Amino acid sequence: MKRYLVLVIVLSTICTDLFAAEAGMPQLDPKYWASQAFWLVLVFSVLYISIANFYLPKIKKNLDNRENKIKEDLDEANNLKILSEKKLKEYEIILQNSKKEVTKILLESKKKLDSDIQNKKNTIEKEIENELSKAQKEILELKKNSINSINIISQEIASNIIEKISGDKLNESSIKAAVEDISKKNVGKYL
Repeated sequence: MKRYLVLVIVLSTICTDLFAAEAGMPQLDPKYWASQAFWLVLVFSVLYISIANFYLPKIKKNLDNRENKIKEDLDEANNLKILSEKKLKEYEIILQNSKKEVTKILLESKKKLDSDIQNKKNTIEKEIENELSKAQKEILELKKNSINSINIISQEIASNIIEKISGDKLNESSIKAAVEDISKKNVGKYL
């Protein structure tokens, strides 16, 4: 069915002189050139005016807006970069000052602790020296007292031994003098 329809259309065009084969191409006929030139100038003028007045300004405006936006973004980025560098320098300065302050505090604390330790050490050494001197004094007193006690005990033992050996009781003052004499000679060895 399609073949018949195509055949009818082709035959009708041939019969109606639709292709204008006998007259030639109308575009090349000089009698139509004036109207063709008029329409050519009119169409291209309207096209040029519409592009120049409507489309190009919008495109230019968009390009300008984009360029301004890029410039603003770049300026803002530069300002933020400068601000961040400034803040970084401030941070580094604060960090250095903090390190110096911490070092200073540590040194002061160390000095204070050292002085406290030295003071306590001195106090303890003084207390130890006092205790040592007290102990030495007590030891000397004990030695002196022990010598007296030893003399008394020696006198009693000597008088008891002499009394048991000889059976007579001797004079206590002579025993006392003999014990003291012997103890004086030998005290230096033991004290």
